[in-house]
Amino acid sequence: MVLCRSLAKSQWIEDSSVDARIQRGIDHVYNIEFDQADKDFDEVVRLMPDHPIGYFFLAMTEWWRILSNFDDESRDKEYYAMLDKVVEVCDKRLEKNENDVGALFFKGGAVGFRGRLRANRGAWLAAANDGLVALPAIRKANKLEPGNNDVLLGIGMYNYYADVIPGQYPIVKPLMLFLPGGDKKKGLEQLELAAQKAKYAKIEAMYFLLQTYFTYEKQYVRSLELARELSAKYPKNPLFLRMYGRCYVSMGYWAEAFRIFTQVEERYRTHQPGYDVYDGREAYYYIGRQYFLTGKLDQALQNMYLCDELSRKIDKSGASGFMSMANLTIGEIYDLQKKRGSALAQYQKVLDMNEYENTHKDAHRYMDKPYTRNP
Repeated sequence: MVLCRSLAKSQWIEDSSVDARIQRGIDHVYNIEFDQADKDFDEVVRLMPDHPIGYFFLAMTEWWRILSNFDDESRDKEYYAMLDKVVEVCDKRLEKNENDVGALFFKGGAVGFRGRLRANRGAWLAAANDGLVALPAIRKANKLEPGNNDVLLGIGMYNYYADVIPGQYPIVKPLMLFLPGGDKKKGLEQLELAAQKAKYAKIEAMYFLLQTYFTYEKQYVRSLELARELSAKYPKNPLFLRMYGRCYVSMGYWAEAFRIFTQVEERYRTHQPGYDVYDGREAYYYIGRQYFLTGKLDQALQNMYLCDELSRKIDKSGASGFMSMANLTIGEIYDLQKKRGSALAQYQKVLDMNEYENTHKDAHRYMDKPYTRNP
């Protein structure tokens, strides 16, 4: 990609060896090789202590550590401190040149990612305040360099979230009065462009699109395309692989999902880096579900019990969907095996758990009349 001279002087790195190190570090992050990524970005900071890019990607490495075990909030404080360092370095550059696109871009990115975690943690007011800071910086960077495709990640995310999130979470609506309106369609277009042409934000744009198409848009074919590409490029990343399997599940392609989650289970069982109990639990559930659907009840029962066992280690504040669905399936299996007493005990367990989708309704139904295969 040929970059104009202003781009090279502002956001991009003129030293090709440093740029290559950054790109290598980014690949390490997405392949869940965090220690190697830290070494690369530490060296970038050493070589360019006054530029925000090394500090920013050190924070992004921490972000992916958090994503790898999202329920663990012990890293949040350190992550916020790292983002504050990025903002500090950017502000020093902006004091010298208010039109420094690199400083505007990385400041907007740092504050935006801070808001992203705060929103995920339910701190909506703090997240909205971050939006008030991040958006003007990103918009100014875009105005100064409209051909900068990396900036589109931040703008696209804002346009999409600002349009969609208030409908999903009504508590956010009053906060949005202080922020510009969004545009879902435009946001997706901007994110697609970033996913195709961005230099540093390409993979993050692809992952955000994957989540968005899967969770909000229900466009599973496009989700599958993105998940397949990300998993092929970064085969060690459990989040990409699990999303790949979920896409197949949502499309009803259980044999393909079984193949993917068998890989997840093997990597969890053999303690491959990045794979933990969350990966194992999800794998056991979907593997068990495929066995259940194909009539291999003993194998299904074994995997559902393993899913339940891991759920009991993870679910500290009440049963998750995986625990509820696994226990309901166990009851269904017992009914098919003519073990009515055991089935009834399982259905009662489900009623004592948090409801997920129709678990309570189904449990009551099968307590009244044993579960049977649909004709």
